[in-house]
Amino acid sequence: MTYSSPSRWVNPNHHDDLARIFDEPRNSEARHAHVLKVSETAHTRLREDAEKILQEALLREETERILAEKRREQDRLLAEQKLAEEHQRLNELRKKKIEIPPLLPEPKPGVAPVVNGNFKPAPSQTTPTTANIGQPSVNPFGKPPFQAVAAAPAAQATAIPNKQPTEPAKPPVLGINALLNGNLTTNGAVPAIATPKPVPTPPTSAPQTDRYSQIHKNLKILRKSMMEQAKVNRALKERMGDMRREIRKSVGQLTGGAPGVNKTQQQKIVTLLREALSNRVDSQPMDPSNFVLKPRNPMEGTLHNQATLPSLFLYLLNVFSKAVISQFINEASARPETADPVGVCVAAAFSEPDFLWRGESLIDILLAKFRIVCPVLFGYRGSEKTEQGRQRLGWWKDGGHWIPDQQHMDRMTGLGAGFAAISLRNFTKSKKENPYPARNYWAAMVKIVRTPPSEISNTQCVVLKAMIQNYEAKFIDAFGNAAVAALRAALIQFPAKAPEKSAAVNSLHVLAQVLKRDTGLNLG
Repeated sequence: MTYSSPSRWVNPNHHDDLARIFDEPRNSEARHAHVLKVSETAHTRLREDAEKILQEALLREETERILAEKRREQDRLLAEQKLAEEHQRLNELRKKKIEIPPLLPEPKPGVAPVVNGNFKPAPSQTTPTTANIGQPSVNPFGKPPFQAVAAAPAAQATAIPNKQPTEPAKPPVLGINALLNGNLTTNGAVPAIATPKPVPTPPTSAPQTDRYSQIHKNLKILRKSMMEQAKVNRALKERMGDMRREIRKSVGQLTGGAPGVNKTQQQKIVTLLREALSNRVDSQPMDPSNFVLKPRNPMEGTLHNQATLPSLFLYLLNVFSKAVISQFINEASARPETADPVGVCVAAAFSEPDFLWRGESLIDILLAKFRIVCPVLFGYRGSEKTEQGRQRLGWWKDGGHWIPDQQHMDRMTGLGAGFAAISLRNFTKSKKENPYPARNYWAAMVKIVRTPPSEISNTQCVVLKAMIQNYEAKFIDAFGNAAVAALRAALIQFPAKAPEKSAAVNSLHVLAQVLKRDTGLNLG
C-alpha cells in the first residue's frame, strides 16, 4: 500500500473495493473497519520505531559506561605503575651504601705527618706560610662530615711553594668559627691568616647530632653573623631590617580563597629574595653547603654553581622559613585549613629556578626548623611524662617551664597540617621541580605508624590526624589505592594497638568515621 493522504490508504489491487467502501455512508461499518486497520498499522510501525530508538539509546549508554570503566582502570594502572616505580627507586636507593673511611689519628706533637708515603715537615704554629696568606676560609662552619674526604686534595694544593694566584681577588667568605671566637676585623670578614681553634673529636660513645639539627645551629650562627655585618655596613642594616619586616608581613597576610588571592604576597616575597640574591648591599658571600642535607656538586646547565651565595639571601630564606613556622603554629593550630595557602607560597618560593643552588632547592632550611619544632615527623619518639621524652617530642618551654598540654597539642595540630600543605603539592602541570615531593609525606606517616605500641604518644596521634584531615584527597591523588591502605593503617590499625585509649588516640577513629560519612571512604 502507498500513503496518499492522512485519511486514506490506497491499495492498487483493490480499487473497486475501496471505491465501494467510500461510496458507503460516512458511518458505515465497512468504512470504520478500514480506518481501524489503517490506524493499527500506523501504531505498530510507530511502536517498532520507538523500540528501535530505545535499543540504540541503551546501547550507547552501555558503551559509555564501558568506556568510563576503562578510563578508571587505566588511571588506576597508571597510579599503581607510578607507585611501583617510586618503590623501585626507593629500593635502589636503600641498596646503595657509601663506605665512610675511618678518621686518621691525630698526629702527635713533634712527629712529621706522612703524605703519599713521604714524610712532610710540619708547618710552624706561629709563622703563616706564603701559600695561605690572603686565602679566605671557604667553609665558615668548618668541614661538614660529608666534605671531609673531598677537602683533602685542596689542602695538598695549598702546600705547593711559590704558587702565585692567577685569578682576580675575590671577596672574603664570611668566617663563622672566627665570629664565635671573637676574631672579626672591621669589615666583618675573617683575617686570612686566622685559623679557627681545633675542635676535639668526641668519643665514639657520644650521641651524634643529626644533620637537620646541625643546620638549625648553623642558621643561628648565620643570624649572629648578619648582626655583626650590619654593625659596619649601614646600607645592609637598613635594607635587611625592611626586607625582614616585609617578608613577615606578607606571610601573615596569606589567606584562603579563590586562586590568585595571594598572588601579590607571593610576588612580594619572591621579589625580595631576588633582590637579596643580587647582593646590592654587599653582604658577605657564604657557603650554602652549611644549610643543605646532602652534599652537592656543580651541575652543568644550571644557575648558581658557584661555591658561595650572598649571606643576605640565605638569611632571608631563614626569615621566610621562620615566618612560615610561626604562621602554622599561630593560625593553623586553631584553623588547620589556613595552612594550605601557606604551603602554596612555600612551594612557589622554594621551587623558583633562580633560587636553586646547584640544581636543587634550599628547602632544607625550612625542614631544619620543622625538625626542631615537630620531631615526630622525622621519626622521633618519647614519653610525655618525662623531661627527656618531652624534649624529643618537641614540647616547647615558655619562661623555662613546659607549656600546657592543650597549647602543645594545638601547636602540633598546626605543624602537622602545615607539613601536609607543603609535602602534598601537585606539580604535574608545572614546569618547576617540586622542592618537597609527596614521598616525604609518605615517609613521615610511615615513621609514625610503625611506632611500637609501648612508645605511642598523644603527640604522634595529634600530628597524624592533622596530616590527614583535609588532605586525604590529595594523598589519594598522589598514591591511589596504596594511599587508602596507608589511611587504614593510620586511622584504624595504629590507634587499635595503642595501649592507652586517650582522647588523642580515639580522635583517629573518629576521623575515619567522619571520612566515611562525608566522602564515602570506608576504611573498615
